[in-house]
Amino acid sequence: MLVKGVLVFVVLVLLVLFTIWFERRVVAIMQVRPGPNRNGPFGLLQSLADGLKLAFKEDVMPRTADRVVFIAAPVIAVACAFTAFAVIPFGPEVNVFGMETELQLTDFEVSVLLILACSAVGVYGIVLAGWSSGSTYSLLGALRAAAQVISYEIALGLAVLTVFFQSQLMSTGAIVEAQAQGLPLNIAGAEITLPGWYFLVLAPSFVIFVIAMVGETNRAPFDLPEAESELVAGFATEYSSLKYASFFLAEYVNMVTMSALCVTLFLGGWAAPFPNSWWPGANEGFMPLVWFFGKVLAFLFFYVWLRGTLPRLRYDQFMRLGWKVLVPVSLVWLMVLAAMNIGLDTDNELPTRIAFAGGAAIVVMALIFFWPSRKPYEDPAEPDTGLGGFPVPPLDLAVPPNPRALRELEPANTSAVPINGSRPTDKGEEE
Repeated sequence: MLVKGVLVFVVLVLLVLFTIWFERRVVAIMQVRPGPNRNGPFGLLQSLADGLKLAFKEDVMPRTADRVVFIAAPVIAVACAFTAFAVIPFGPEVNVFGMETELQLTDFEVSVLLILACSAVGVYGIVLAGWSSGSTYSLLGALRAAAQVISYEIALGLAVLTVFFQSQLMSTGAIVEAQAQGLPLNIAGAEITLPGWYFLVLAPSFVIFVIAMVGETNRAPFDLPEAESELVAGFATEYSSLKYASFFLAEYVNMVTMSALCVTLFLGGWAAPFPNSWWPGANEGFMPLVWFFGKVLAFLFFYVWLRGTLPRLRYDQFMRLGWKVLVPVSLVWLMVLAAMNIGLDTDNELPTRIAFAGGAAIVVMALIFFWPSRKPYEDPAEPDTGLGGFPVPPLDLAVPPNPRALRELEPANTSAVPINGSRPTDKGEEE
C-alpha cells in the first residue's frame, strides 16, 4: 500500500508536468508557432523550470490577510485533488515481487462518492483563499468559483447517478468489470449484444458529464474564476510563490482525476478498446496501463482542444447553461432511463415494454416541442445608463476589514502635507 501510494503521487506529479508542456505544445501547433523548445529536448523541462521559478519567487502575504486561513487554503485544494485519485483503478490484479495486488490504491463499495466529495470539498480552498486575502478582487473571484462548482456539481452528480442506476454499483473497480460484459438485446427475435461501455448505453449522460467536468475543473471556456478580463488572477490575486503554484497544481491534478473518472465510468476503464477475442492477453498483466493512460491522454487533449478553440463564455451564459440546460436535461434523461429499464426488466410481454419505452419517448418529444422559447428583445423604455443593463456591484464595494489586521495597522498620519504642497496655517498666520 505504501509503495502504491508513493507511485500514485509520483504519477500525478509527472502527469501535471507533462500536461502543462503538452498544453503549450498543442496550442502552439494550433496557432502555428513553435511553443516551448529550449529547456530540455522538445522543451520537456519547461514545466520543471516554471515550477523552480515560482519556488524561488518572493512569498508575499498581505497585511490584511488572515494568516492561518490564507496558508490553509492552497493546502486544502491540493489535498482534495490528490485524495480523489486514490480510488481510480489502473488495471487488474498483477504479480509484483511474488505478491498478488490490484493496480489500484484502494477501493470500497461507494468509492465513486469519495471522488465527488473531494471535488466538492476542494472548492473550500478557493473560497477560503478569496475570503482570507482581504481583497475585493479575490473575494469576487471566490464567489464566482463557488457558484460555478455548485451549479455544475449537480449536473455532474446526476450523470454519475445514471451509471449507478445502470450498473447498480458504486465501486469504481466493480463498474469497470460491469462494462466488460456486453449488453444483450432481443430485437424482433434477433439476439444482439452491444458493447458494455456506458458511453454507448448512456450517451446523454456521457455528454453531460464531459461538459460538467470541464466546468467543474474551471477550464476554458468555463475559466471564469481566474478573471483574466479584470487583469487579475481572481481568487489567487494575492498569492505568490509556491502558494500560487499550489492552486494550479490542484487544477491540473483535478483535470487528470476527472479524465480518469470519465474513463472509469463510461469508457471501460483499463479495458482494451477492442474485443478480447482480437488479443486474448490485452487485458492481462501490465498491458491495461497502456489502454488506461491512453484514454486519459485523449481527454487531456480534449481539454487543450477546447482552450485553443472556444472563447470564454459570459458569466450569465455560463450559469444559464448549467441551471437551465444541463440540470433539466439530466433530470428528464434520468426519468426516461428509469422508464426504459422498468419496461425491459418487467416479466410481462412485449406490449408492456413498448408502453414504457413509448411513454418515455413521448415525454422527450413533448419537452422538445413545448419547451418555452426565448422572449424577443424589446427596446428599453429608458435609455441605457452605460452598464449594459446587467447588474453590477457598487463601485465602492470593500471587503470588511479583519479585526486582527486593524490592530496591526498603524494609525493614519493626519498632519500630511496637502496635495498643492502648501503648509496648513491657522487663522493668525493667515492674517
